[in-house]
Amino acid sequence: MILAVTLVAGIGVAWLAYAGWLSYAHSVSFQQALLLVPIAVLGRLDARALRGKAQTTRVIYVVSHQSRLDPALMISLLPDDTLHILDSQSARSAWLEPWRAVGRTIAFNPEHLFVSRRLVRVLRGGGRLCVYMPADVAPDSREFRLYRAVARIALRAEAKTMPINIWQTAGVLPKLTVHALAPATIEELVAQNGGGITNSGALYERVTETHVEPERRAA
Repeated sequence: MILAVTLVAGIGVAWLAYAGWLSYAHSVSFQQALLLVPIAVLGRLDARALRGKAQTTRVIYVVSHQSRLDPALMISLLPDDTLHILDSQSARSAWLEPWRAVGRTIAFNPEHLFVSRRLVRVLRGGGRLCVYMPADVAPDSREFRLYRAVARIALRAEAKTMPINIWQTAGVLPKLTVHALAPATIEELVAQNGGGITNSGALYERVTETHVEPERRAA
């Protein structure tokens, strides 16, 4: 009994200590860090790419959504005032409730979400949005309308966009690596493509840069 209590106490102390380090390293609240601990440990998390970038204001984080874990990880890592726009499944999922309680979230509504003036007001006030885009969307697909909507909101709010992708290695306990590109305005993205490209097309091209394998990008 004493051994079990000692073991539990030791785990608790280690959890708190690691949460304190994560809070400092990623500039997140202690509550966020507490929820990040199991993901960081089991996923051998590498989120260094977010440091120095995530604190940008008036920004839309554009996450390539591949896993149910993505919202939990992003709510843990992004500034706690970020408004996360979740799909209907994530908005109802019971296991995600601890993260929804810590972060700011709204449910995805394809009919009203991206015409809402509220999102533009959030950004113009120096706020942050996080949207979760289908990772395998094609430019000629119905889902591509989300890129057009995000680009339109970014333009109206004079906000920057920041693509994020979470890479997972194969295996029972995959290693998680967060990749994030520097924030940029839609105008800057269009210019980087030499003009002659739509706003949504420029955003799409930027997001797909995070889909390149980490090793290949570093080469």
